[in-house]
Amino acid sequence: MRIARNYSALLALLLLGVIAQIGKSEQPNLIFILTDDQRYDTLGCTGNQFIETPNLDQLAADGILFANASVTSAICTPSRACYFLGQYERKHGVNFNSGTAMSPTAWAKSYPVLLREAGYYTGYVGKNHVPIGPKGYGSKVMEPSFDFWYAGHGHLTFYPKGPHAIFKHAKADTQIEVVAEGAASFLNAEEDYVEGAAAFLDRRPKDKPFCLSIALNLPHAAGTRTMKMLPSDPELYRTKYRDKLDQISLPKTYVAKEQIASPRLPADVLHAQYRQSSYDYVDTPESLKEQLIRKAQTITGIDRMVGEIRETLAAQGLDQNTVILFSSDHGIMQGEFGLGGKALNYEACLRIPMIIMDPRVDRQNQGRRSMALVESVDIAPTMLDLAGVDRPDSMQGCSLKEMIAGRSESVRDSSFAENLWSTYFGNPRIESVRTAEWKYIRYFKNDRELFADVTGKTQYRVTPVHAKSYADWLTSSIEGELPVYEELFHLPSDPSESVNLAQRTAYSNALEQMRAECQRLVTFAKGDRSRPPETVPLR
Repeated sequence: MRIARNYSALLALLLLGVIAQIGKSEQPNLIFILTDDQRYDTLGCTGNQFIETPNLDQLAADGILFANASVTSAICTPSRACYFLGQYERKHGVNFNSGTAMSPTAWAKSYPVLLREAGYYTGYVGKNHVPIGPKGYGSKVMEPSFDFWYAGHGHLTFYPKGPHAIFKHAKADTQIEVVAEGAASFLNAEEDYVEGAAAFLDRRPKDKPFCLSIALNLPHAAGTRTMKMLPSDPELYRTKYRDKLDQISLPKTYVAKEQIASPRLPADVLHAQYRQSSYDYVDTPESLKEQLIRKAQTITGIDRMVGEIRETLAAQGLDQNTVILFSSDHGIMQGEFGLGGKALNYEACLRIPMIIMDPRVDRQNQGRRSMALVESVDIAPTMLDLAGVDRPDSMQGCSLKEMIAGRSESVRDSSFAENLWSTYFGNPRIESVRTAEWKYIRYFKNDRELFADVTGKTQYRVTPVHAKSYADWLTSSIEGELPVYEELFHLPSDPSESVNLAQRTAYSNALEQMRAECQRLVTFAKGDRSRPPETVPLR
């Protein structure tokens, strides 16, 4: 009897082991592609009739397009940290003006590290713009936390071999094609990795699920401005779209600099005269059109890379078990109301293209367009959920897994965004909330005295005073600081956010409701207000 019981127990354990292995083998591969400064309205599937994006359009047709997706911080570094950690900036506390870097402890709870700990083989290709450790990019915390690393820190420019030696052996010279080589090398388990890549193995193992993160520096102007249209460049980047200059449409609310009669925002809220000169291209229709041509070229280049990745997956027999997630770190103003750049909380800056394609989803749930309010902080918990990996309590975003499968319609009724990058360049501090119907934006005192001693040579330097101000701003509105200016827009009737209703008594109830919701969400975004972010001071 005892032998029989022991045998039954052993058999049960063996069966559990087999079930566990089956579950593990069914974990999907994950590819997350993140572009830079790409607005929502730049794909065919999002309504753009000028830029050719057949592969991304097909990705949306095979998956789900989140047509109301937004970032929670419309500036490069904090937004990318939000993607890694599934946290709002209020919680992670990393920005260009914070004087801090993400701590190794915080990085240990990022989606790449957690997936690797759960058995995933991980790779990173392209651009990193999030400093980790007391020396920032020089801390070398990030590189060894991946199994495969083929990336550079900071801006890559259009020709990344110059600033980043890791790419010097690439066959191509242009950014998208260099990144595509790295992605193809990671995916191809039959050949050794591209020369220059930092890796623990010579090639990707076939017996493990993988997660590949691809981050680009395009169509960001740091890339498009450095395009030289060299004879050796692909034809795409030399001539594409240039015969259609007359067909480029500027935003309906575009205003050239010389035609600005009054500023969109009060002069003491947005100090527009200090805007970074790199956004001066919005000042005239001619210079804006040139940038839009270059952006269109690079977006089509990204689209072709996506097509190549899908072809590689099919050739490797991976296409039926690989989830592809596509998004951007934020949008950008293109001269709407005379404004240029990012860091504002208008839809042009916040709204992004977000597509998730899971080939395992039933066909009837593919090709859907969701109007749900989803956010950039949802990507990390979604990837963990798809992989069957427990999410840490530190993550604030929502998993979109049930929505992808067609079993749920939404995850929230309102979405939050903020800008804490208030610097020499004149941007105000901002908090905003939107629902399906309303958009509310509030602005806080923009203290110019903080930058009285800043010169042209020190405009990017973060002093102890600036770092302390940033730390104070994380909780100031929660603790009672009042805004100095407010905007309220009715999005169904005013999608371009042209008519501010905040001062009209007929909309006072809507204004009060949105104020209260903004206060609730900023409090949620910060979490425990007595607990500082998991950061380290940058040396």
